Amino acid sequence: MLKSSKEFGHFYNRSQKKHLRNAILFYKEGSGKRVGFTASKKVGNAVARNFAKRRLRAAFLKIEARLKEGTYILVAKKEIVDADFKTIERDLLYGAGKLKALQ
Repeated sequence: MLKSSKEFGHFYNRSQKKHLRNAILFYKEGSGKRVGFTASKKVGNAVARNFAKRRLRAAFLKIEARLKEGTYILVAKKEIVDADFKTIERDLLYGAGKLKALQ
């Protein structure tokens, strides 16, 4: 899992990205699966940001088996707080398909 700001910055500049309804998906091919979740203050207060990251994490874990190895970063948008879980999951699959990250 990506933790430091330096790691996030490195991949923001060197990866493909796809804007989705509820999130922005960054993907870079590589060996092993690494993932990072982030939500800015635009999403809301700390409770809303943590809720958004939990939803992204749960949706990602549900589709993880269908994804190629590489580094993934998921940035929550403020719309994610009101979206239903199925929509988030569908969006992530759509974005992964567009980035050719599906197996």
